[in-house]
Amino acid sequence: MFKKILIANRGEIALRVIRTCKEMGIKTVAVYSTADAESLHVKFADEAVCIGPPASKDSYLKMSNIISAAEITNADAIHPGYGFLSENAKFSKICEEHGIKFIGASPEMISKMGDKATAKATMKAAGVPCVPGSDGIIASFEDCEKIAKETGYPVMLKATAGGGGKGMRAVWKAENLRDAWDSARQESKAAFGNDDMYMERLIEEPRHIEIQIVGDSTGKACHLSERDCSVQRRHQKLTEETPSPFMTDKLRNDMGLAAVKAAEYISYEGAGTIEFLVDKHRKFYFMEMNTRIQVEHPITEQVIDFDLIREQILVAAGVPISGKNYTPNLHSIECRINAEDPYNDFRPSPGKITTLHAPGGHGVRLDTHVYAGYTIPPNYDSMIAKLITTAQTREEAINKMKRALDEFVIEGIKTTIPFHRQLMDHPDYLAGNYTTKFMEGFKMQAPQED
Repeated sequence: MFKKILIANRGEIALRVIRTCKEMGIKTVAVYSTADAESLHVKFADEAVCIGPPASKDSYLKMSNIISAAEITNADAIHPGYGFLSENAKFSKICEEHGIKFIGASPEMISKMGDKATAKATMKAAGVPCVPGSDGIIASFEDCEKIAKETGYPVMLKATAGGGGKGMRAVWKAENLRDAWDSARQESKAAFGNDDMYMERLIEEPRHIEIQIVGDSTGKACHLSERDCSVQRRHQKLTEETPSPFMTDKLRNDMGLAAVKAAEYISYEGAGTIEFLVDKHRKFYFMEMNTRIQVEHPITEQVIDFDLIREQILVAAGVPISGKNYTPNLHSIECRINAEDPYNDFRPSPGKITTLHAPGGHGVRLDTHVYAGYTIPPNYDSMIAKLITTAQTREEAINKMKRALDEFVIEGIKTTIPFHRQLMDHPDYLAGNYTTKFMEGFKMQAPQED
């Protein structure tokens, strides 16, 4: 087992990993930028190393600084969390070359599954259902026109190196294809330095349902059931739940088997997520694979009583998995609390938290690195907390979330707490009747005057 793990990340995920390491008797090293010196992950780690100024490219994305921090503290493993370098094949390779265990996918696996076009071809070969479309990168606009005609409109153009909704364009008619092709490529080139595109049929009324998997060094994999991530804004998830209100026993079994087949086909090692689009007829299609832990992993942990970070560490140390497939026996919901103003088009709201009162009680979990007096820097993702409620039924979990949101007080900045509180009263959400288009029709009600 590892003696010391460096967490190459920040905020609540860094603190989350530190907590499990402490329970396992493993020493921890936090890294931080100068903007994060007062974050709780820095305070609670056994050691902390400053790796640069606030800009991510000079700190959390600076591979040489992170490797140096691992070497001077004698860390024998690095946990990358999510975001930043967690799905960077080059960083995984550098860790390997320095004799430091990367607690995540191998460089080969990240390369194979990180490129969406290659991943789709791999999944087709594995026999996993895929959305009809191009067989890889589209060579020219002429080929783009031909593939769109064969696939049938509407289609979705996607950047092969994409993420966060960048480089994606929905095209409903042939006459709009050229503009979509040009603008998507420009956006992708600016964001990722790569303008390669591929195309898929646009799935109407889709749900975004993902399957959590874990694979070990023997090539064995298991699934830990599903998460419904369909409530999204600009392709960014806002809230997640498990089990999905759209799920049936047959669909869960079929999707679970497909996810395990995918993981075992590529001999995947570590925690990962197979993401699917599910249409209104409950036909599911492979979308992408995330070769890392997910933001929303706590709800899976809650419904099956399972520490996914612990499992990541054990698998990385060579411990085989049990091979058991899990099904949820409770219901859990996660609300991502962001430092944003939901009444003002979700404008970022960094600054100093003057007051913070955390919710509590049975079935309430709060993952956060912030506290009263903490200043949220403007340099990073705006998520500052994850509020999770767990109960016997969906209705109870929603009622518990309403109560927890009412208790959750953060002053000094704007947050998305009011959005989530209104979401929990929305008739379509209460009925479990939502797709990835849900937010297009959602309107915030004006705040009530005190």
